[in-house]
Amino acid sequence: MASSRTHLVIMAGGIGSRFWPMSTEERPKQFIDILGVGRTLIQLTYDRFAGICKPENVWVVTNARYADIVRTQLPEIKPGHILLEPCRRNTAPCIAYVSWRIKKEDPKANVVVTPSDHVVTNEGEFRRVVTACLKFTGETDAIVTLGMKPTRPETGYGYIQADLTTSSARNKEIFRVDSFREKPDLATAEQYIRNKSYFWNAGIFIWSVSTIVNAFRIYKPVMSKLFEGMTPIYDTPEEQPTIDRRYPECENISVDYAIMEKASEIFVCPADFGWSDLGTWGSLMTHTPKDLYGNCKIGPNISLFDTHNCIIHTTEERRVVVQGLDGYIIAEKDGTLLICKLSEEQKIKQYSEQP
Repeated sequence: MASSRTHLVIMAGGIGSRFWPMSTEERPKQFIDILGVGRTLIQLTYDRFAGICKPENVWVVTNARYADIVRTQLPEIKPGHILLEPCRRNTAPCIAYVSWRIKKEDPKANVVVTPSDHVVTNEGEFRRVVTACLKFTGETDAIVTLGMKPTRPETGYGYIQADLTTSSARNKEIFRVDSFREKPDLATAEQYIRNKSYFWNAGIFIWSVSTIVNAFRIYKPVMSKLFEGMTPIYDTPEEQPTIDRRYPECENISVDYAIMEKASEIFVCPADFGWSDLGTWGSLMTHTPKDLYGNCKIGPNISLFDTHNCIIHTTEERRVVVQGLDGYIIAEKDGTLLICKLSEEQKIKQYSEQP
């Protein structure tokens, strides 16, 4: 049963357009059905917390330009729980803002913060891990982050080094964090894999609202003063105009730099529930069923001949026939067709900016 004290924060302000032509700045990847399952990534994020958090305790922080998309895709969320950023200021201001909002509504809240555009394939294990971590933060003043057990020497993720010598007395799966590491080069990533104490940083955080608010007071007092000072106008008609005026004053900084790398009571729960941040077409392929020739097909009417190791994402109602390709991306949306080598997908952004 979901606890009435548990609150979920979905961060959905990113403007990622790596999956162009499907995703654009007007329609970032969190708002598209990238897996072809009938639900967008933000909807799937909301879905996987069923049984953990009640709908009335879900919050979304997003850019003001995406307000209507969020309301349309997640009508279950209370209008007052969709918080609108007037500009991008990274994750620390986003988390500070929603933390003081939650604190005003429920000073004893226990909070999970998650990105809106990640994929989890084993939702049962995900719920078990999150529930156990919520119990831990509900009984302590700890900050917990989830560390994904790495399956390859990935250079696109940050890493968490855990002290695996002694687990927490309250939960044998939770360990103290030794350090946070930036995205490594390949040689360093290979060392991390061999070490066994390094985990991918998934950007999923669990804490009590009192713990995170106190952390901001200690490590980011200017930001803390700004959001705490606005407490009287939260959930009133003055909130949005005041946020629009004051939010740009915030330092542009991630919660990792602002809090996680400074606080003392930081723990990690190593986990393995089929996680990916879907940052590339290649990562999407690892979470999509393949045919005997290594192809991923996302769409209703796709025929392949003499084609290998390709990903085809064509969900519009039309027939798609591909012959003789190996290692390509084929994607279509709103009248735009992309055909690009998988090995050169880093060039897609520059292609998307062409008139």
